[in-house]
Amino acid sequence: MATTSVRRKLTAILSADVKGYSLLMAEDEEATVHTLTAYREVMSSLIQQFRGRVVDTPGDNLLAEFASVVDAVQCAVEIQRVLKAKNAELAENRRMEFRIGVNLGDVIEEGDRIYGDGVNIAARIEGLAEAGGICISGTAYEHIENKLPLRYDDLGKHTVKNIHKPIRVYRAQTQAEAIPAVSEGKKLRLKRLYGAALLLSAIIVVVAAAITIYTNFWRSKAPPAESSSDKQLPFPLPTEPSIAVMPFENLSGDANQDFIADGLSENIIASLSKIPEMIVSSRNNTFVYKGKHIKAQQVAEELGVRHVLEGSIQKSGNRLRISVQLIDAVTGNHLWTEQYEPEKKDLFDLVDEVTYEITIELLVKLMYGEQVRAWANGTKNREAWGHVSQTLNLPLTKEDNARAWKLLDKAVTLDSDYSEAWALLSLTIIIDASMQWSESFDESYKKSIQALQKALALDDSNPLAHAIFSFFHAIWDHRFNSEPMPPV
Repeated sequence: MATTSVRRKLTAILSADVKGYSLLMAEDEEATVHTLTAYREVMSSLIQQFRGRVVDTPGDNLLAEFASVVDAVQCAVEIQRVLKAKNAELAENRRMEFRIGVNLGDVIEEGDRIYGDGVNIAARIEGLAEAGGICISGTAYEHIENKLPLRYDDLGKHTVKNIHKPIRVYRAQTQAEAIPAVSEGKKLRLKRLYGAALLLSAIIVVVAAAITIYTNFWRSKAPPAESSSDKQLPFPLPTEPSIAVMPFENLSGDANQDFIADGLSENIIASLSKIPEMIVSSRNNTFVYKGKHIKAQQVAEELGVRHVLEGSIQKSGNRLRISVQLIDAVTGNHLWTEQYEPEKKDLFDLVDEVTYEITIELLVKLMYGEQVRAWANGTKNREAWGHVSQTLNLPLTKEDNARAWKLLDKAVTLDSDYSEAWALLSLTIIIDASMQWSESFDESYKKSIQALQKALALDDSNPLAHAIFSFFHAIWDHRFNSEPMPPV
């Protein structure tokens, strides 16, 4: 019997879709379609400029392929840059922001269409990107790591439906960052720092103790639940916290309210995906279950997650009730339930507020314990807390410490009364100095003292600030024993 061979190839796939498309359509269908059409034309033109081709444009999605991963990522960066400028001309509630996923994978080619896991992975990691952001798979990252002047954030591993092995995902920064050359003056300063090895060793010992306190106060993690039922699954579940956010049900009896339920589910997925150590099933994975009643154990088996979040909305007049429940996907037991009845306000603000509260509860239950609630309650500015939350469990490396510094600096800029953020900023700066990552230990030390003074002035009972304060005394006694320590 004659057989027809399947044509395969290795290609770079770019997948893009609109963040919050359902909400935009619900508010103004004609304006949304008009903007989508205009933005697609821009994207298609840029794809051609970077030697790619548009494969398909279903709904609010766009699929393209490139012969080079470098071309694909450069094109994605340029798309986000151009669309950001265009969005600045629109009212905030009418801006159309795309999420982009890039993958390098094997695909089946049939005419002008491409199929296979390579395409599916690109579509799924796209759902992990922030609005206006770019996510790339581990395979794509391996080919561009040192070829583009970009910075990448490791988001950890995420499950992809029907693929048993989690996929590592990276967030690509959309603005190039030049890498400064090391000047002769800086080389000399580094040599002098090495000459003070004994002093710095003593400081590092003190900072190591501070890091221990930092771990206990801030990075404590609830151990993942273990169950003998894991053995009943066809493959082992990830040891990291993992969750699938199912499509929220609309119990209002009005199909026009579906967009609220969909928007809430999407927002929670996006919020949780910012936590590097949490594996989150993408929207494309979970929304295939919309309208279906499925057991949590089946979700665990198909998506490879330990927990499932289910929810529903009910709307009656001006009242809106949102119910959520967290389920152990292996045993089927309920771990947490809650109801929210937010006051009637702008729809986007309402969705953001409930998403924020649910995210905090999930971090408490699955990762960091009650301590995270105390830190989150230190500010009413959700964006400030969002920056702080991204410093959770960052590895102690020069690059990640620098990233934490930037995030915490943004947090205190957004909310100057955020004592917890000031304390963490103080610790981050002194770690940078003591690990010989800063140009001037003395200058960094003074900046750290100033941040600590601010933290204690705002909240004299801040436990982390007091822990850092005790270590400062030890450092000062060793480094500046001829001068009095400034008041804190």
